[in-house]
Formats: sequence, C-alpha cells, structure tokens
Amino acid sequence: MRLGRRAFLGGALAAGASLHGCTDAPRWERSAVRQPPRSRVAILPADAYDGGLVEIVLRGLRLFDLPLAGKRVVLKPNFVEHDPNGVVNTHPVLVAAAIEAFRRAGARQVVVAEGPGHYRDTEHLLTATGLHAVLREHRTRYVDLNNDDARPLRVGSHYTGLGHLYLPETLLEADLLVSMPKLKTHHWAGVTLSLKNMFGCIPGAIYGWPKNVLHWAGIHESIVDINSTLPVPCFAIVDGIVGMEGNGPIQGDARRCGTLVFGDDLVAVDATAARLMTIDPSRIRYLVEAGRFLGHVAEERIDQVGEPIDRLRQDFRVLPTFQALKSFA
Repeated sequence: MRLGRRAFLGGALAAGASLHGCTDAPRWERSAVRQPPRSRVAILPADAYDGGLVEIVLRGLRLFDLPLAGKRVVLKPNFVEHDPNGVVNTHPVLVAAAIEAFRRAGARQVVVAEGPGHYRDTEHLLTATGLHAVLREHRTRYVDLNNDDARPLRVGSHYTGLGHLYLPETLLEADLLVSMPKLKTHHWAGVTLSLKNMFGCIPGAIYGWPKNVLHWAGIHESIVDINSTLPVPCFAIVDGIVGMEGNGPIQGDARRCGTLVFGDDLVAVDATAARLMTIDPSRIRYLVEAGRFLGHVAEERIDQVGEPIDRLRQDFRVLPTFQALKSFA
C-alpha cells in the first residue's frame, strides 16, 4: 500500500497529539516485551576489511542459535551518504562477507535493504559507496526501503505518540532482519548503533527526508517505538573495525577499534558496543528505555563471549555536550 506523504502527516500528527494527552496510557504493549532472562553478545577481533571477514562472520553466527536453514534474511546496513574516506557507512566488504556467511549458514535468500536519510538518488549512492559492485558480484538484490510498498502496524510502545508506523513489505516478509550499523558517536543521540540504524527501515517517501516526522517526534522516542514495532526477529552485526568518534554520525573522525559485535538482543549489543567506546550505556536515554522491556543494558545480565571488552576498548571522543556519557570510565 502506498500513502501520500501529505495525507500521512495530517493523520500521524493528529494521532500523536491524541496519545500525548493520555497520561495514563502504558509506555509499551505487553506483546512488545522481548526482554529475555539473559542475553548473549559476542565481541570478535577483526583487523581489516578483507576476505577473512567471511570466516569471522560465520564464527559470530555460530555462537547463536539462529534457525537459518531455508530462511529469508534481510541485511540492513547503514548507508547515509557517500564518504570517500570510508568512515560514515557500513563497509561494503563487511556487507559482502555477511551475504556469503548467511548463505553458507543455510539461508535460502539474502537481500540487502536500506532507506538512506539524506540521498534520494539511490543509484548514485550505491555506486559511489562501492555497494553496487558488491551486489553485482554476489548477485544480491537491493531494496530501497524509502520507496518500498509499506503498510501500517500499530506501534509496540508509546514514546512518540504515533499510533502506527508504516513499515516496508520487504522487512515484513523477512524471517530475520540483521542490523549492520557502523560503530559511531552521534551528535544528537550520543551513540548510533544497531537500534538507531533501524531509522533506515522507515520509508522516506512517507516520513520525509531525513525522516522528518521521526525527528519531530523525538529521536530517542522514535528509536524505541521503531524497534518495539518491528515484528520480525532481529540480529546485529556492528562494524567496529573502523568506527567514528566526535561529531558523528557524518562529520566525525575515524577511530580504529578492530572488532565486530554480534547479538540477538539489540539492546545488549548496543550497551556492549557503547562500553567498547568507553561510553556509559546507562546514560543513553533510548537505551535506558529500551532496557526496560526490549533487552538488557546491565552487564550482569549479559553473557559476553569472544574477546573481553577491556582488550578492544577504545576511548572514543564525544562532543562536549555529551561529556557526561564518559563519566563511568
């Protein structure tokens, strides 16, 4: 179903105003609660963007009980805009490695899908970033989520006040959605990792660029509502081989961390990734809220496997307004 943006905006904002006025409404639906008793996160060393990444990704997948045989997997990397220095986006070599690894693990189909926030010229973005060459070499279909057919789903939580979120059919038909963000700081949210990466699931053809409706509703609030509403199982592979510090997610500086982070609890993955950056996840507002019902933030609830955090931890620089996030170090 396609919906005109003008018609959508009126209905969405009216619904938001109505819900904001209902102070007794619960913050999340019972059906949206996904917090397991414990979570597992894997930190694996990865020194370079090369052919060795396939085996590293396979190793990460094998640490989790993912039913992949015959399944349809959608990889959701973070492609914001062309960056000649290769720091802004999930590296295309890692995307290629994930395509191959999931196929070897038994997936029936692997699709790459993204809804960039800043570029409407998808062909230019794919070519300039090198992702087009990867897709061609691996004969993999790409879906522009900004223009995919979408249908409304009732939100799983009530932080934005939006009663429904329109989600692309490509995601709704998946058996597993894999968030593949870059390890980065963020000039508004503090950090941008696997949960924030799901902003790219929201179609710009309906919500505007750069997903204006969500920014107006609040970034922290939108992150929680998007992730509580996604109806398919999710997994995360965080590209921390080279991350970004400072004025992320676009204008920051490269910071080598030499790692990939894996997990099926995106909240626990992001909390662990924040600790890798020497950032206290309990001070990230959307992580605190997501940690109430979507997953775990507390270290004592996370079984961390692979390399110890202390071995690969880097002291990522943040903007002065976010210096308080570093207070635990």
